[in-house]
Amino acid sequence: MAATGGSARSTVAHLLADALAAAADTVVFDLAPRLASPWPAWSGIPAGGLATLPVDQPLTRAGTRAAAVVRQAPEGDWDVLTDGREWHAAPLTLPDEPAAWYQLAAAGGWQAVVADTAHPVAHDLLAARCSGSLSLTRAWCDLPFSVPVLCAPATADGVQALQQAVMVLHAEGLPLQRTVVVLASTADGRPPAVVRAAATMLSVRAAAVVHLPHDPDLRAHGLQAQPARIRGRTRQAAREVAAAVLAAAHHSFGNPLPAAPQPAPLPTAHAPAV
Repeated sequence: MAATGGSARSTVAHLLADALAAAADTVVFDLAPRLASPWPAWSGIPAGGLATLPVDQPLTRAGTRAAAVVRQAPEGDWDVLTDGREWHAAPLTLPDEPAAWYQLAAAGGWQAVVADTAHPVAHDLLAARCSGSLSLTRAWCDLPFSVPVLCAPATADGVQALQQAVMVLHAEGLPLQRTVVVLASTADGRPPAVVRAAATMLSVRAAAVVHLPHDPDLRAHGLQAQPARIRGRTRQAAREVAAAVLAAAHHSFGNPLPAAPQPAPLPTAHAPAV
């Protein structure tokens, strides 16, 4: 999640999936509109993806898995579910409700899900408060064993937006104690003093604060680059994020994690007696 665009949210989701793949069967759900998302280009999916999932019949595990594209990483392969159609195809109508994506994960049989959200967190919470409705942010946080990962660029403007979002999360009673904060550096060198100060303050409220170092190859090529070209310190930061996510989940829900609840199956059609 993030308060604004340009927060390295998709990059963090990608690196987190790389690291989680060593521990669990992992999938990334791309929730952004196709023409605003980097995932179709990163995934190299020829066509289909989410568009191949039927909307008028129950999903099967084989069909759900077939809609995903496999990403290869040193830690292990993982899957991506995105809209990989041509740019001129009509936009898909995807569900907003996090519970629908939870059902999709259960249908596919994945153990770990990284949801690359597209909504601005603070605005979402404030709009929900003013309208008296349930926010997407709260709905995601209420899913079983969820760990929010809040991303922000390691700049003065980035941490200001992050701190504002954290204040809103705190006011709404959302689980900051199991939230992992990732500060993505935009240049080499030590983070600015304002970023270091913000990280110190956030470390008291959040489960962990992780600094993601600047990686010139990621900046130049995105995550289309070969995994081997990603710097070792970037990989180390990704492992720290994954370890923080798992530690927050274990601290909040138990170690080992109990079995996740299964969504209720659709009722079978009643066949008349012959």
